[in-house]
Amino acid sequence: MKQGEELVFAGRTMVGVSESPLSVNSLSQRPFPTPSPFSFSIASTRWSSRPSIHLSGLVLRFLALLFSFVSALSLAFPPSKKNGQFADYPELKYCFVVYVLVFIYSAFQLFKGVCDITHTGFLISDMISDYLSFILDQLAAYLLISSGSVAISIIQHMTRTASIWKATIISISISFVTFLVIATCTVLSGYKLCKRIIW
Repeated sequence: MKQGEELVFAGRTMVGVSESPLSVNSLSQRPFPTPSPFSFSIASTRWSSRPSIHLSGLVLRFLALLFSFVSALSLAFPPSKKNGQFADYPELKYCFVVYVLVFIYSAFQLFKGVCDITHTGFLISDMISDYLSFILDQLAAYLLISSGSVAISIIQHMTRTASIWKATIISISISFVTFLVIATCTVLSGYKLCKRIIW
């Protein structure tokens, strides 16, 4: 009894298909999405993981750019130039050069991050970019820490009433915040590199 009902049902569907050939043509012309894991991974990489990882990286790069600029600016233009400038101290020259290098590196990383979101792998391939970012982030963090330690040692020999002393204190404080941002960028680039190597 059940087999007969199933045959009748199949016969009705066959009759429906033969009576309306336009519906078959419309279904054949409509492309069906293939459940390929490769296409799903591309879509998920562009729209789900890229905004979470890459946009947070862009925010961190912008903060590093801003803080390093303020650190260099506070050394270059103290409130009063009567009591000395940073050019009079070789240690502060080193700090200024480090802040400028971190500023240029952060500007490059910010530009590359925007290009990576708009055009994938436009400047550098993703694998080379992950390796370079991980290495250069650690180098930038090391330079910031070394410049901070040098500046702290020279602060002890300055007169506290000098304007360059106040500018150096402001510069060191902001450079420490820059170090924290660069260290966070290092952790993020290390996570991306480990994800690429392991997975």
